[in-house]
Amino acid sequence: MTVRSILNTKGHQIMSVEPDAKLADAIKLLGEKKIGAVLVMSQSRLEGILSERDIVRVLGERGAGVLEAPVSEVMTRKVVTCKETDTVAELMEMMTTGKFRHLPVIDNGKVVGLISIGDIVKRRVQEYESEQEALRDYIKTA
Repeated sequence: MTVRSILNTKGHQIMSVEPDAKLADAIKLLGEKKIGAVLVMSQSRLEGILSERDIVRVLGERGAGVLEAPVSEVMTRKVVTCKETDTVAELMEMMTTGKFRHLPVIDNGKVVGLISIGDIVKRRVQEYESEQEALRDYIKTA
């Protein structure tokens, strides 16, 4: 199973904010969309990623006043990305090793999607359920 197969089911929609957006506005977007991370993009170029962990960390360090700061001060700048041809096993290893839960998908230098650990778990559960159903069907016909 590849990233492409997950995106074909999930969709290629991307939530993003500009680097100069206020942190409070980015937090509002995360809450409205019920998502755990948002890409930070400038003119279709990936500048960083802002996750719930980034927000909690900076609130702990700087307090509520940071809500008026630009996202560029808080975001993770070194973003690990993946390709549509990467496998789910490769993503699971990257996410586990790097201790992050979101991976932007890049194709020909352009962001084409975002994969979360939740997307991977959902797909793996569907895969296991399909395998179990196939085995049950096989046993019934044997």
